[in-house]
This record gives sequence, C-alpha cells and structure tokens, in this order.
Amino acid sequence: MIGVIDYGAGNLRSVCNSLKKLSVNSTLIRSPEDIKDISSIIFPGVGSFGDSSEQLKKQRLFDPIKSWLKDDRPFLGICIGFQMLFEKSDESPNSDGFGAIPGKVVRFPEENSLKVPHMGWNEIKVRNSSDPIWKGIKTSTHFYFVHSYYPEPLESNSVSSITSYGLEFASSVRCGNIFGTQFHPEKSQNAGLKLISNFLKLT
Repeated sequence: MIGVIDYGAGNLRSVCNSLKKLSVNSTLIRSPEDIKDISSIIFPGVGSFGDSSEQLKKQRLFDPIKSWLKDDRPFLGICIGFQMLFEKSDESPNSDGFGAIPGKVVRFPEENSLKVPHMGWNEIKVRNSSDPIWKGIKTSTHFYFVHSYYPEPLESNSVSSITSYGLEFASSVRCGNIFGTQFHPEKSQNAGLKLISNFLKLT
C-alpha cells in the first residue's frame, strides 16, 4: 500500500489521481498510526518549508518520517516534500528539515529579469540515464515547476537531474530508496506518470 502524506496543504488530489491512473492503491497518512502496513511514502507539497515542518510536528508525523528516511525506506518527496529532505531552508531559518540529505534550501536570486517564482514547464538533464528511475524518460524531457526556492545538496553524487533557470540547480535527488523532485510529476502528464511508475517499480 502506498501512503500519501496529508498535512493539510499538499497537492493530494493530483497525486492520488495519478496513482489511480496507474491502478495503484493508496491511502492518506494523517497520523503515525496510518504508517502501519505502508510500503512506500509519497510526500506531495504545496506551501512553505516552515509551515510544513511545524504541521508535521503537530500531527506527530515529523519524527516517524525522519526515522523512515533514516532506514532508507521507499520515499518520494515532491516540491516541499523534496525540500524537506534537507536540513534547513532560508525560507524558514528556525524550522527543521528531515536532514536525510546534507544541504540547505535557498531562494532564486531576483536579478537579470529572472521571474520568481520559477513557474511552468522546463527541461531536466538526467545525470545518470542508466538509473532505473529514469527508464523510458529522455534527458531533455520537460516537467512542470512552481517554486521560489531550490536545494543546494552538499554531496553532488545525490543529484539525479539538473535544470537551468538563470543558474543550474538540482531538480531531483536520489539517495538509495529516497527520491525527491523539485518539479511536479503529478502535473507533468505522461512523463510524470512514467516517473511515478518507475519509482513504484523500484520499491
């Protein structure tokens, strides 16, 4: 069973609809008890780093998810769910991320007429095309983005794809069974469905 984290602000409907299209059974995770019998967790995200962190703590989900990640259990983080994999964010300096991947989250510089947030379709460049997570997906595929902040991983070997928007940033990371995307696969049509399917097959 796939568990989708419901912390009151996630893009739940699109993610659940994507899983339904893939004929995958899913359930919502709202409390620690809901994690029982879950094989993989998907953390969709819309909102701020700080609000997400504090809400997960209120629901007593922060520590169980952190333990899940420490055990390298299957996890897909999307947008804020991706950023929460890191230690800290400039958006909310006093809030904690899960710290599963060393690094912090920073804001796009507002210069050179760069529009912030970065919104719309953009191309990814896959670092390792032989990774099964990218099976059937070309390195120049476009995915849908909506974000003002992006992570800076300290370890380059965790970066799974990069994207250019005024600068090059890590648009996804992979570390064992942990996978995170700054873009929204659930809003990225066939390519997004393929990526979610690849993640589920790995786990």
